[in-house]
Amino acid sequence: MTGEEKLRKFTEEQYKKQVTKVKHRIYHFLGWGHSNATAIIGETSVILVDMLDSDERAKRLRAELATITDKPVRTIIYTHSHPDHRGGAGAFRDTVEEIIAFKARTEPLDGYGRIAAALNQRGEFQFGYELTDEENISQGIGPREGKAVGDGVYDFMPPTTVYDVDTTTRTIDGVTMELTAAPGETDDQLFVWLEEDKVMISGDNYYGCWPNLYAIRGTQYRDIAQWIKTLEKILSYPAEALLPGHTAPLIGRDQILEVVGNFKNAIASVFDQTLDCLGRGLTLAETVESVRLPEELRDKEYLGEYYGTVEWSVKGIYNGYVGWFDGDAAHLMPCPRREFSAAVLELAGGPDKLLAKALSCLEKGESQLALELLELLGGEAQSGKIKEVKRRALLARAAQMTSANARHYYICSAKEI
Repeated sequence: MTGEEKLRKFTEEQYKKQVTKVKHRIYHFLGWGHSNATAIIGETSVILVDMLDSDERAKRLRAELATITDKPVRTIIYTHSHPDHRGGAGAFRDTVEEIIAFKARTEPLDGYGRIAAALNQRGEFQFGYELTDEENISQGIGPREGKAVGDGVYDFMPPTTVYDVDTTTRTIDGVTMELTAAPGETDDQLFVWLEEDKVMISGDNYYGCWPNLYAIRGTQYRDIAQWIKTLEKILSYPAEALLPGHTAPLIGRDQILEVVGNFKNAIASVFDQTLDCLGRGLTLAETVESVRLPEELRDKEYLGEYYGTVEWSVKGIYNGYVGWFDGDAAHLMPCPRREFSAAVLELAGGPDKLLAKALSCLEKGESQLALELLELLGGEAQSGKIKEVKRRALLARAAQMTSANARHYYICSAKEI
């Protein structure tokens, strides 16, 4: 089965629209948008945790909620600030009285506005917003966002209550809940613990595939050690149901301990192995080649690389701890790329022979090697023939990918040629 086929199968199995009645007053909505939502029915109103990704999708959620209860939504809780969890808030603008969020623990670096155009393009490539439905099977952790398929727009509502604490307990319309800071995928993440119901609403620190420990769209370092601590904290609660921000809910204590436990152990293993390699003085390339998931975890479907990848995670951790220089003096001040490429071309016998080798690699299914050889052609790469071979190599690489993010980036790059 190709990577493309695996991603399609995963998408079809994971994102069928469903409403799960978790407890008598708690409902989980999967497949109604790119992200999930959870409704908690209070004495006179509804509390919604996360708001899907677009106004139109949230309107349909509102209509479905009306078949369950006639109580209005008065409170919204954002588990974090990603737009796919806030984009539908405006659909409840006429009834909502309070919107709760947590403050980020660290401020973004100054100057991000100056690189916004580049970051936006990288985001477009990662998420594949401009791709067709055939090209964009899903966004890995959920169906395509509404804004990408003409199904509404982001309609944010800002928080009215922002906490800057480790934890706080609230009783909202008769529902007592603990809100706890849970930094991981984002620094402003929180989880919601409902003690009476034994339900954990976990946000994006767990979902049923390999996470974005590093996002190829470009982000500041995500503190993986802290992410692991957050998962340990989540596991310390006696939850009988765990409701994630993406993918299916986990029902039953044993399933939570096994799945989230293995999820945490897998991340911890990659983190520890990467630091061990750094401690031994290995280069980045050597570290990437060395780090592997433990054998007993490699075939777990909920650790499949449908979103992030282990390789990107290793690179993110490595760079987060020691920066771009990998300790190899040959990489400290490399010669200009054009000069290096010219030397390799001379050694190879000229651009025609290198192109022939790239074509041979492509025909054998070695699309990544073909791409790297084509990069050596430098100025020659502007010719129509070489561009066409590169486009084919990018599309072939895309078809090999289980990661939706990788697939999108390759296809978008091919279409840009």
